[in-house]
Amino acid sequence: MKDQNKQTVLVTGGTGFVAGWAIYELLKRGYRVRTTVRSKEKELLIRKMIQGNGIDTSPLSFYIAELTSDEGWNQAMAGVEYVLHIASPLVAGEHDDLNAFVIPARDGALRVLRSAVNANVGRVVMTSSLAAATPDISSEDQQVNESFWSDPNDKNLNSYRKSKAIAEKAAWDFMKETPCKTTLATILPGAIFGSFLSASVPRSIEVIQKLVQGGGPGNPKIGFEIVDVRDLVDLHIRAMTEPKASGQRYIASSGYMRLVDMAKFLKQELGEAGKKITTRSIPDLVLKNAAKLNPSLASLVPMLGRKFRYTSEKARSELGWNPRPAEETVLDSAKKLIESHLI
Repeated sequence: MKDQNKQTVLVTGGTGFVAGWAIYELLKRGYRVRTTVRSKEKELLIRKMIQGNGIDTSPLSFYIAELTSDEGWNQAMAGVEYVLHIASPLVAGEHDDLNAFVIPARDGALRVLRSAVNANVGRVVMTSSLAAATPDISSEDQQVNESFWSDPNDKNLNSYRKSKAIAEKAAWDFMKETPCKTTLATILPGAIFGSFLSASVPRSIEVIQKLVQGGGPGNPKIGFEIVDVRDLVDLHIRAMTEPKASGQRYIASSGYMRLVDMAKFLKQELGEAGKKITTRSIPDLVLKNAAKLNPSLASLVPMLGRKFRYTSEKARSELGWNPRPAEETVLDSAKKLIESHLI
């Protein structure tokens, strides 16, 4: 294996929550890092964020490239050993137009893979989602592993969840049909929580922000497969360098927590800072009726009564992945929000 100090890794979507931590960790481990951004103005923002957390950014370079365009990708890929394809396309507005989600996600993934293959990149690690491995909501108690694929025709899956399955499947199909030296691995995270590097609240952390702020009528009877962003990045890097990860999917989850249990845990651990947290549960019927009036709640309804759980045993046994407990991640998220005066 080459000295990692001479290896270059491209991280797509450098302004994102996960990508920011990936840049941080790769630089910390001695890699040269490139990242793609949608505008030159983002460079200073990212450098300031990474430097503010004690990391030298001199081995970090920037390339302008978007998932919706071919421009810039070949230049970004030239001379790269590894790619962490973390970027996720932005979809404007609150709607459920399947093509609005599928086209940028699928075409963006294929665009990155095509450029990586042309540049003879060694491995691409692509961030997918547990949404790409979602059983039918009526499934009985079971542990879901990487062999499971979501059904894009499942009426209980919203367009975002369907797009994740379609995009990942397209990536695997492309690699199967394209003779090349490049290999692919995909990572399927659940809800991504944990401490954050940016000055603003990552979208996924808004769940915990709302919990700590309190004031609502209660908590829907739903839960989350949780992964800490730092552990997620560690798994990406393990999948990037481990030969046996070639051609593999890996679930990234450290455990399942119901929203009401998260609320009770945080209220207990935060003391005075958690006094506004509501620990009541909302009856399922109330949420279902509210979803008819508020489309933004509709995606929560299929999560009610879910019985299946995910297992990350494959990542643990094959790659030696050892994530922190879900409770620790939830608490770190809340503490960071409080320390940053974002509550």
